[in-house]
Amino acid sequence: MNVATVPVSEIKRGRGRTDGEGSVQVQLDPSVKIGNAKVFAIYGKGGIGKSTTSSNLSVAFSKLGKRVLQIGCDPKHDSTFTLTKKLVPTVIDILETVDFHSEELRVEDFVFEGYNGVMCVEAGGPPAGTGCGGYVVGQTVKLLKEHHLLDETDVVIFDVLGDVVCGGFAAPLQHADRALIVTANDFDSIFAMNRIVQAIAAKSKNYNVRLGGVIANRSDATDQIDKFNDRVGLKTMARFPSLDVIRQSRLKKATLFEMEETPELLAVQQEYMRLAASLWAGTDPLICEAMKDRDIFDLLGFD
Repeated sequence: MNVATVPVSEIKRGRGRTDGEGSVQVQLDPSVKIGNAKVFAIYGKGGIGKSTTSSNLSVAFSKLGKRVLQIGCDPKHDSTFTLTKKLVPTVIDILETVDFHSEELRVEDFVFEGYNGVMCVEAGGPPAGTGCGGYVVGQTVKLLKEHHLLDETDVVIFDVLGDVVCGGFAAPLQHADRALIVTANDFDSIFAMNRIVQAIAAKSKNYNVRLGGVIANRSDATDQIDKFNDRVGLKTMARFPSLDVIRQSRLKKATLFEMEETPELLAVQQEYMRLAASLWAGTDPLICEAMKDRDIFDLLGFD
């Protein structure tokens, strides 16, 4: 098994490795590493548009000529459905069919080609109340490594479920080079973003992950995001307005690069291409300090 938990007693004796400030989280086998690909983990408040952002960013990377793998980390397994046009089975579902004997699986059992050649994997998740999402992420990466699917991959994008609420769903941060936060220009989204900043700071003590920046989504204005960024040291890397064509793309099971082109849509496509090019070129790590919950209440809102 490539995932282990460390008992609190072991941590107190110094034989375990803490994962941040006093936490005991799921830890991945250090030998199971992704390799030479650039790895991005996409976080943000539930329902903020992480899957839309991830899928269109994957396409943008592919249009730059990069070999892209998108890994959905949500039990709903809908991260990649605009790329594949269907809900593909999850890694956990497929492993269950062979009693977790991964050597019996073929690549085509769990990797599906999406629009413009983007490779798509849905990690899925354990049944509610029965396990940890970190185990699922670990098994997925292990399986990809066993089948040599990461050897020639240029970009890996983890699309992660909701806010960071446990070590399990922070597990992609153990693989990522940069964490990107999707947010809208509202209090709830920014409050969730602050928690994610805290989680990334904790992970960065033991892993290579660093904050890359903020993606403002469904945001015609960014005044509240700007206030928060200025306070904690974040930067907005891209902004996508609240357009109906973006909502329609999910309903049509299509990426934005497949929709009928309009001047508004062309601008969004170009913003995704600019973001992908910027991320590929490399971004400086952001060293940020999260705010206290009470201070966010005081900071945000109209003067």
